[in-house]
Amino acid sequence: MSDFEEPTRVTTVGPNRTEPASLKGTDCIVVIYTKQPTLLGKRFPLENSPTRVGRGADNQIVLDGDSVSRRHAQFDRQGEGWFVSDVGSTNGTYCNDDQIQKETELKNGDRVKVGPTIFKFLSGADVEAQYHEEIYRLTIIDGLTQAYNARYLYEALEREIIRGRRHERPLSVLMFDIDHFKRVNDVHGHLAGDFVLKEIARLIQQRIRRDEIFARYGGEEFAVILPETPLDGAISLAETLRARVEEHVFAFQADTIKTTISIGAAQLTDNDKVANELIKRADEFLYQAKRGGRNRVCY
Repeated sequence: MSDFEEPTRVTTVGPNRTEPASLKGTDCIVVIYTKQPTLLGKRFPLENSPTRVGRGADNQIVLDGDSVSRRHAQFDRQGEGWFVSDVGSTNGTYCNDDQIQKETELKNGDRVKVGPTIFKFLSGADVEAQYHEEIYRLTIIDGLTQAYNARYLYEALEREIIRGRRHERPLSVLMFDIDHFKRVNDVHGHLAGDFVLKEIARLIQQRIRRDEIFARYGGEEFAVILPETPLDGAISLAETLRARVEEHVFAFQADTIKTTISIGAAQLTDNDKVANELIKRADEFLYQAKRGGRNRVCY
């Protein structure tokens, strides 16, 4: 239903990887988001200084993608710490969403973005425990936006449906989609598209309550579960979110990207037997909003 043709990717993580005893406690970077599925969750121990990252085969970490330079970035050990620097790449290297201008010292948990791939830096005596926690997070969290993923969305919605019916409380769902997202990628590039996705997720997460669940449904489509919220409350929130995105300035490098969203809202009824039926109705209203001209809420 969207302009963005990348299929929905459901994250699957294989069995726990075992590492040699000599690597336990070794500082490392873990791939938490990538367009290369075989790399997702992979740990790269930082044992060599420098550890180079790029498209060329002579790098210690080799990444695919047009937005990755042959020599893109590198990690260097200085004293007790690790630093990351860009080595003249075309599209830049980012640490925690800020473009690196000079070498940057890494702190535990920092995220480094090289092209479409995001690494998380893990350091300290409990690196092994942190790594396994990160692998668990990959099963429920989208690495790019830090929203929940579709798998977690369905599990949470099933629980909320049971709870809402038991206590006879309303439950609503919002489904929203970024308008003309394919155009963003085509005109400004996929790195700009990633920026828009992350920025919209940040705007939404700032606005929703703690008991509400925000998830990336797939591609450029997102969902919000609203426990104990009737349809009129869901519509009010949807209009607030729509206006918030429309008014926001999405500035990526030298570009300002005009961005809007279309939203469908639905409330749980007696006819909704499973989570997918409620999501489907909200998605149908989303289709209606797209057909009606976009940048609007339908219910």
